Amino acid sequence: MESIAIFVDVQNVYYTTRQAFGRRFDYNALWAKLSQSYRIDIARAYAISSTDPKQRQFHHILRGIGFNVQLKPFIQRLDGSAKGDWDVGLALDVYETANSVDRIVLISGDGDFQVLVERIQQRFNTKVTVAGVRSLTANNLIQAADDYIEIDSDLLIGQ
Repeated sequence: MESIAIFVDVQNVYYTTRQAFGRRFDYNALWAKLSQSYRIDIARAYAISSTDPKQRQFHHILRGIGFNVQLKPFIQRLDGSAKGDWDVGLALDVYETANSVDRIVLISGDGDFQVLVERIQQRFNTKVTVAGVRSLTANNLIQAADDYIEIDSDLLIGQ
């Protein structure tokens, strides 16, 4: 079995599944799907910390599934704008992990990750699978990946 490292851009997954389907992503279904074909060596979910009890419960659920949850504070700027982005931290972790597994599984539709995908393929000869909502995943990211998993009703909670 190939060894994999899973990296989830939680904010991207939340907003894209909500926008496209009005439903939530099923992390248990993802884990079950991937563990049928791969040995999961590393699983990290990148999220924004919160004092909201539902968000904290969600983070505990992710941990219970097997994810190492990485939290970053939500920053409210003086001008009213907000920042809560994990892109750089996620990219660094992927890059530092890429040489220790056979495949990286990146759960995000963010086209900014195209350069990361291409770099780890070239430098480490590590395969990359991208998963995302088809209509909201950047085409350049899909094309750069070795494989693509479309998030559809099989990976969503509810009807």
